[in-house]
Amino acid sequence: MKFLVFFLIVSAAAAQQYDLLLKGGHVVDAKNHLSAVRDVAIQNGRIVEVADQIDPAKALKTVDVSGLYVTPGLVDIHTHVYAGTGQRGAYSGDNSVYPDGFTLRAGVTTVADAGSSGWRNFPDFKDRVIDRSRTRVLAFLNIVGHGMGGELTVEQNVGDMDAKATAEQAQRYRETVVGVKTAHYKGPDWTSVERAVEAGTIANIPVMVDFGDFRPERPFPDLVLKKLRPGDIYTHTYLGAVPMLDDEGKLMPYLFEAQKRGIIFDVGHGGGSFLFRQAAPAVRQGFLPNSISTDLHISSMNAGMKDMLNVMSKFLNMGLALDDVIGRSTWNPAREIKHEELGNLSVGGSADVAVLRVLNGNFGFVDIDGARMHGNQKLLCELTVRDGKVVYDLNGITREDWDKLGAHYNAQGDPRWDGTIGHAVRARK
Repeated sequence: MKFLVFFLIVSAAAAQQYDLLLKGGHVVDAKNHLSAVRDVAIQNGRIVEVADQIDPAKALKTVDVSGLYVTPGLVDIHTHVYAGTGQRGAYSGDNSVYPDGFTLRAGVTTVADAGSSGWRNFPDFKDRVIDRSRTRVLAFLNIVGHGMGGELTVEQNVGDMDAKATAEQAQRYRETVVGVKTAHYKGPDWTSVERAVEAGTIANIPVMVDFGDFRPERPFPDLVLKKLRPGDIYTHTYLGAVPMLDDEGKLMPYLFEAQKRGIIFDVGHGGGSFLFRQAAPAVRQGFLPNSISTDLHISSMNAGMKDMLNVMSKFLNMGLALDDVIGRSTWNPAREIKHEELGNLSVGGSADVAVLRVLNGNFGFVDIDGARMHGNQKLLCELTVRDGKVVYDLNGITREDWDKLGAHYNAQGDPRWDGTIGHAVRARK
């Protein structure tokens, strides 16, 4: 009898082609121009089928996600996750976060650290954080060799801005390093930008610029019209210091010109870089960010930014369609960092998936000045899948109800273990 039960278990497992089936959700996949109710099947960490109907009998675990949105895992290209370094500074180790505690619960499966490390300390960052995180962590290397050690000291050290060494390190770790970052430089010249662009050109990767103030000697329009190359990124698009609106509240035409020539405008919300008084008029007049990102760090997550879904919800309530918001948080940033294997649900691709709920109600969203915007929609993450494994499940939708499990047994070695098919299946799950 026991042999027969074992045979039935093995036979049933052999008939199951998929590890996980997400059934009945509304799939939004910008790369594949898909926005419709579909089933998504996962096997061995890969997307293996996206179809109108997939037989649940083929899956070891089927999860009903009807009424929810199934999207690629979110891609946040401006974060600070080089935690635990002991460096002092607004964006260095004492203000960075370890990624897994703040990404997966928001549907984010991939982040790019935005210049917390430079070529000198990147190997330490890779060893202590990148290689130990369940979240996929990529990185922009700071043009300053020591990274973000403090706005008034380390980041102003022109002597440590080594384009050749930065490019060599980027090429050495080409699977992880996605760009070069220059941040917070306060000199009256373009030295940090020019050396970052030099490094980016050698390594064939984009540059991200993070400046919070501008000078007559280096005005912002020159940065995006002359200094940056097509494909380079300006983060903090809706920063108050960016000249965006004229005295009559009309958007300045050079912004469209810069975007047309291929400059990427990224949100980079952060703790000091997003104003509704910039963003709302710009969005109404058609100037949209190419990508949505958080500038995640301890200060921003405890202020108006909060997390990726909160930033996305702001744009949803400023009038962007949900599909558009998702595209600018998945496929667009994946392309910007030249990792087009990410940010989509293509068959054969890595099974990084976010299952989102759109809440309807009365919500409030706050910018970096404490100004409030009312909204009636808010995004919530129900489920996150990373490499085919469930890594976050808000309401236990992948689990069985406790009162349907029968008696509890401590271990298979317990003499009360009877080896029935019910117990064997639960043990495997």
